[in-house]
Amino acid sequence: MASSLLSLASASPSASLSSHGISKGKLNLGNASLCFNKEKTNPFIKTKSFGRISMVITSNVSRFEGITMAPPDPILGVSEAFKADNHELKLNLGVGAYRTEELQPYVLNVVKKADKLLLERGENREYLPIEGLAAFNKVTAELLFGADNPVIKQQRVATVQGLSGTGSLRLAAALIERYFPGAKVLISSPTWGNHKNIFNDARVPWSEYRYYDPKTVGLDFEGMIADIKAASEGSFILLHGCAHNPTGIDPTPEQWGIIADVIQEKNHIPFFDIAYQGFASGSLDTDAASVRMFVARGMEVIAAQSYSKNLGLYAERIGAINVVCSSPDAASRVKSQLKRIARPMYSNPPVHGARIVANVVGDPALFKEWNVEMEMMAGRIKNVRQKLFDGLSSKDKSGKDWSFVLKQIGMFSFTGLNKAQCDNMTNKWHVYMTKDGRISLAGLSLAKCEYLADAIIDSYHNVG
Repeated sequence: MASSLLSLASASPSASLSSHGISKGKLNLGNASLCFNKEKTNPFIKTKSFGRISMVITSNVSRFEGITMAPPDPILGVSEAFKADNHELKLNLGVGAYRTEELQPYVLNVVKKADKLLLERGENREYLPIEGLAAFNKVTAELLFGADNPVIKQQRVATVQGLSGTGSLRLAAALIERYFPGAKVLISSPTWGNHKNIFNDARVPWSEYRYYDPKTVGLDFEGMIADIKAASEGSFILLHGCAHNPTGIDPTPEQWGIIADVIQEKNHIPFFDIAYQGFASGSLDTDAASVRMFVARGMEVIAAQSYSKNLGLYAERIGAINVVCSSPDAASRVKSQLKRIARPMYSNPPVHGARIVANVVGDPALFKEWNVEMEMMAGRIKNVRQKLFDGLSSKDKSGKDWSFVLKQIGMFSFTGLNKAQCDNMTNKWHVYMTKDGRISLAGLSLAKCEYLADAIIDSYHNVG
């Protein structure tokens, strides 16, 4: 090989290349291909010169070489780590998905019945309109605001079916970016991990308002009010309608009234994220009370809904964005623009889950059965919450007050553990959770409450 290259380098331009195994400007060397006398250049071709003959070697350099590896999702990444752990006592308390006492996924009986109805009716799979299934949009707005609410009767609500809560929030964020340029969204500190991603992606500026008080493991109500008052007039205030994620700490009805007062005084726009209606307390009306209070005051409101938790339709991606306007004409225009945003984003939403919701909410018998199942799911989480508190209180002899566990609501509990303590929970106890100290009680069974209590007490007292 070396001698061949040397002889090529000394060859005259008129020398025959065929004697060196070269045909039509190429030298075949095993699986490699060397090309000669190329006039055109390519950024992915390296050129080497041997005397008067130039050889170019192709290089597999990707045009996507500058794209860096993204970090794992802080919530979904927990499940990936959990699956890789073979310890028999491991617990996945990261993702907010309901589990049975045996820690298995649960499909609601009412969903199975609705599914059966769809099969019996032989529903087609044609595209939905951009705004989604009309029957779904009707019942979801009525479920949130109340069927007899004047805003429903006066057609002052623009409702568009979205891709669950995340997609519905993203539609609203795009609407804000387009029609309220420069307006800021205020987000609670802390909040659901995807909220900031959604507004960043939509190029909507945001800042935080105080919410969680680590000293009391409760609500920093004074800080919250002060920050909402200090915000520029006309800001959007993102509020968790019930079962605040990640803390599980909700304002009292009286505090909600004060929050509404301040938002009205500052001419802000309330923006609700409703991910747990009926799932938090077991009552659809109780969990929608905060939203209905603001609407009853005549305020224009944005509200995103999700059916992932309360109907267990996680993978169906069913939700909606609702915009309550001061007039039917404004609602019509807002809806037209939400559709305009949705069209190039995903064209139109999925139909299967929307039909399930429409059938369950629209059928009195199924609706009644759904309420019973929601009470059951909410009740199981309350029982687990109580047993965890009992275990913490009986095992911890330090005198620490663990009552915040009972004061929180919904599927999550904010433990107050720091990152190092959370790492200990995972590394030593095989308890997988987000690094902000949030645990999903929906992924806990009564049988494992004492084990979790031991892990929390050890991490709290023995890790700095």
